[in-house]
Amino acid sequence: MNLEILENIKLSDYTTFKIGGLAKFFVVVKNEEELKTALSWANKKNEPIFILGGGSNTLFSDQGFSGLVIKNEIKGMEIISENENEVIVRAYSGEAWSKLVYFTIENDLYGLENTFYIPGTVGAAPMQNVGAYGAEVKDNFYALGAIDVNSGELKIFGLKDCQFAYRDSIFKKDLKGKYFILWVEFKLSRSRELNLNYPDVQRVLEERGIKEPSLKELTEIIREIRDSKLPNPAVIANAGSFFKNPIISEEHFDALKEKFPDIKNFPDEKGIKIPAGWLIEQCGFKGKNFGPVGVYEKQALIIVNHGGAKQEDVLNLVKEIKRGVKNSFDIDLEEEVNVL
Repeated sequence: MNLEILENIKLSDYTTFKIGGLAKFFVVVKNEEELKTALSWANKKNEPIFILGGGSNTLFSDQGFSGLVIKNEIKGMEIISENENEVIVRAYSGEAWSKLVYFTIENDLYGLENTFYIPGTVGAAPMQNVGAYGAEVKDNFYALGAIDVNSGELKIFGLKDCQFAYRDSIFKKDLKGKYFILWVEFKLSRSRELNLNYPDVQRVLEERGIKEPSLKELTEIIREIRDSKLPNPAVIANAGSFFKNPIISEEHFDALKEKFPDIKNFPDEKGIKIPAGWLIEQCGFKGKNFGPVGVYEKQALIIVNHGGAKQEDVLNLVKEIKRGVKNSFDIDLEEEVNVL
């Protein structure tokens, strides 16, 4: 198969942050055969590999990537099995996440609606165990098929195999860089099972007097909430939420609550989850600019590139934010964005 391997391609053109130097080699793959050809080419030349999806959670170095960047455009969605109550949907990893969620909504399938409008691709979703408004990918995950980047063999991963945790999975730890996620399957319900517990969602429903929203009503509300808080990367370059929400012990939380009675928090199986955006805002960073980068005025979780920013500019701001939160709250923030 003749697969066009390009050279010296600007990575800043392929990420929502609009930051990054040149990829030594670059290829777009649109099916499994092209993927295997690209992997074989890289292995023969002993070139390192980086898999690029939608580029929404990535901060590349200004030195670029000295290896082969594989741009994943393997797309498609289908219902592969169903019964009266449940449906298994398979989506290929290069598909946009919101297109998958919209597909499930159009087919009256419940489970993924709270994650509507999250940027990125289907393949990135289980890697990050992405989530929003009280839901995570693991909640409806069934299985995924992944290609070993060295052998080219397909391996099936079940729920336990993926070792999902908050914004984490085995693909970000022990198996980082070792597999290309080819497709992901989700088990969805035909029954009306909506998660309406998130405070922002409850507020809008109450304001509009809606007690039992339809799937489409709920996803429209979620889209509106996200639009009101998060910048469109097509307008303001950013990588999405830059930090994870930290989870602290109950003892730590109780001590903080004495000093900060209005501290925002959510219960978590591992302790108390504190919104990172709230912490950053309390430290005075929200809406502030630092040269070509800044903290978004409507959501302190977002670092924005006002134009011409380098990776160093972002990392310097990240360092300042982490220092500020540590000094004020004795909490260590952890990056959610993949920094290369």
